[in-house]
Amino acid sequence: MNIVFHPRVFSEVDLIMRYYEEVAGSNLADEFYEEFRNCVRLAANSPQLFSEKKRGFRRVNLNRFPYNFLFRIKLDTIRILVVRHNARKPSFGTFRK
Repeated sequence: MNIVFHPRVFSEVDLIMRYYEEVAGSNLADEFYEEFRNCVRLAANSPQLFSEKKRGFRRVNLNRFPYNFLFRIKLDTIRILVVRHNARKPSFGTFRK
């Protein structure tokens, strides 16, 4: 599957990494990014592992960090729409296309 990111995803990941760099150093920020990338790869390789929710969204929870991302499947592409903290309002990012 191809992977497409909503433009805001890059700034969301950047903010998360900057936060981890400030509170714990670059190693933790790098570990977050590595886990995020691994989860994106898993979603691209096996999107059916993640059940479809309202409006066609699928949710991937990171294991070590309190974040998740939402994606949709379109033909042979997954589109990652939002990366958000687990404590965020559940509708955050769900109106992106």
